[in-house]
Amino acid sequence: MKALITLSLTALLLLSVSTLNAAELKSGLQPGDLVPAFDVEKCGGAVNDGKEVGANFCYRCMLGNKPVVMVFARKADPQLASLVKELDKQVTKNADQKLSSFVNLIGKDQAGLKAQAKEFAAKNQVENVALVVPQDNENGPAEFNISPEAEVTVTIYRNGKVVASHAVGAGELDAAEIKHIIADTGKILK
Repeated sequence: MKALITLSLTALLLLSVSTLNAAELKSGLQPGDLVPAFDVEKCGGAVNDGKEVGANFCYRCMLGNKPVVMVFARKADPQLASLVKELDKQVTKNADQKLSSFVNLIGKDQAGLKAQAKEFAAKNQVENVALVVPQDNENGPAEFNISPEAEVTVTIYRNGKVVASHAVGAGELDAAEIKHIIADTGKILK
């Protein structure tokens, strides 16, 4: 009986620690931070933004003070597709406020990332969200502090200042998290 109680308490403690660690995942710029400029290569999506696939430039600079949802992702998977489709809808719905969004694929293989981004944009018929690969592609630009443990990092900003930030661990980008991210876009809309 004593062993069973000890085992139960140990399991409860481990569950509490793992839940606490998941809640503590921090990645990317945080509310109040200014969003620095960085260069990317456009690989797809955002068909009407005036930039051709293959163009190298700074999306942050191009978008200026507009309300923006910027995503850094390590996988171009169905969960990311769900988020991007919701962002695509939000950009259309809030076109009058010039809501914009771009997704940065990050990882070690720049050529592979570019190919994934092009395929992802075409397969998911992404119209309003740009798919890009940053020049600093392994973990994104250093000053963004993207955690290697975050599979997806979302930065929501307006006037170059971060209003909300989401760090999502491996396998945690589910419908509830996507709904929470989309709800936070309201913070940058008037």
